[in-house]
Amino acid sequence: MSRANSRVDAVVIGGGVIGSSAAWRLAARGRSVVLLEQFEQGHRRGASHGSSRIYRQAYDGEFYTAFAASALPLWRQLQDATGHELLTLTGAVDHGSPATVLSRARVLDALRIDAEVLEPAAAEKRWPGIRFDTTVVHHPGAGRLHADRAVVALHRAAALEGADVRFCATVRELRRVAGCVEVITDSDVVRTGHVVIAAGAWSSRLLSEGGIAPVPDLPRLRTTQEQPAHFAPLAPDDWPSFVHHPGAGLVTEGIYGLGSDDGIKIGEHGTGPEVDPRTRTFAPDPDGVRRLVEYAETWLPGVDPGTVVADTCLYTTTPDSNFVIDRIGDVTVAAGFSGHGFKFAPAVGELVTGLVDGTAVSPDVFRVGARVGVVAR
Repeated sequence: MSRANSRVDAVVIGGGVIGSSAAWRLAARGRSVVLLEQFEQGHRRGASHGSSRIYRQAYDGEFYTAFAASALPLWRQLQDATGHELLTLTGAVDHGSPATVLSRARVLDALRIDAEVLEPAAAEKRWPGIRFDTTVVHHPGAGRLHADRAVVALHRAAALEGADVRFCATVRELRRVAGCVEVITDSDVVRTGHVVIAAGAWSSRLLSEGGIAPVPDLPRLRTTQEQPAHFAPLAPDDWPSFVHHPGAGLVTEGIYGLGSDDGIKIGEHGTGPEVDPRTRTFAPDPDGVRRLVEYAETWLPGVDPGTVVADTCLYTTTPDSNFVIDRIGDVTVAAGFSGHGFKFAPAVGELVTGLVDGTAVSPDVFRVGARVGVVAR
């Protein structure tokens, strides 16, 4: 499409997993789309990089469990459309506090998602690399996604559907003129009828008072630098994704983990310091790394704790850990994914597309302003 005076149906700001999913689904529905990413393809400054993310369906409530399940056929569709291997169904296990684990088992059963409750000894016989705590639920229709490949595949899928995917394109201003929005970058002006803001840790600045698209009553979006780490496995077992919930044998923060191309990845959920994404140092937190090594020594007999390799990533979190996915006039916001949004990305893209088209209404729990009902965990 011409960059001169043509008008497109939607401009998506943010080329991470959420914005790219929105661009793909909008383009697949026949909409003309420009996707603007401020950095180069494959950058590591946001929340979508790396070799792995958990795909799971076990949540404490039917809403998120059903939403995660709705993303699975779209992940498979993305693989088929692009030829990228993205999703590996290793199964996933939750263990720890019996009340927490069994509530997830009940939700999976209510939604007729295959799952089984195991005693720790039976789970350890099946997955000897993990020491299990009190009560275990296993659901086989879960596993892991390759994050870097998924984002590239989304860029490719969007482009195959006709989207114009642009990198190193920083948005400086939105200007409303003559019934449309002009999206002004460093090098271009794109005219559109609708703007989708899915800029991860940069969404706060874009949407706050004084930003390019201020949204009243937006929940506070807090950006933190989190501290995952990878460990070398002692044997090439097929590791499940896992979540260890506190409250039984684990008295500190909960831990998530999964296999990856870089080893066995583990991390605490949402314990990092608040940072500005423009100025963070990327330096690992020694105390956080120490806690992960201690966890591996106690709970992961299948890894070598001495091989720890620390990384950092960003969370952008709402006060209740529910996402913000809502339309306000000619702007749709998709932000605040609170460290658990990656698995949902293509389903988020579908919802965003419906909001842009006017064929969908945001669930109460995702709306800007007062939240209703669900606490995400």
